[in-house]
Amino acid sequence: MPAKKAASQKKETYKVEGEKLIAKVKELVREGNVRKIIIKDKNNKTVMEFPLTLGVVGTVLAPILAAVGAIAALIGECSITVERRT
Repeated sequence: MPAKKAASQKKETYKVEGEKLIAKVKELVREGNVRKIIIKDKNNKTVMEFPLTLGVVGTVLAPILAAVGAIAALIGECSITVERRT
């Protein structure tokens, strides 16, 4: 039986202002090849981290986006690190 190859992953980081955080997260989710999103504050402390799977739909994503919105209201500058399937 042949061994399975592990899917390779690529990380990207984006700097965004608090009010643009939700829009960027929605954009990344729509792209479809994102495995995990990590939101960090300007001091590089992880504020939120959540995985995305192929089956994520609006009803499951809604509470996550609500939490992202609350974070956006509290922090100014932040970064989003994205792990992508390649």
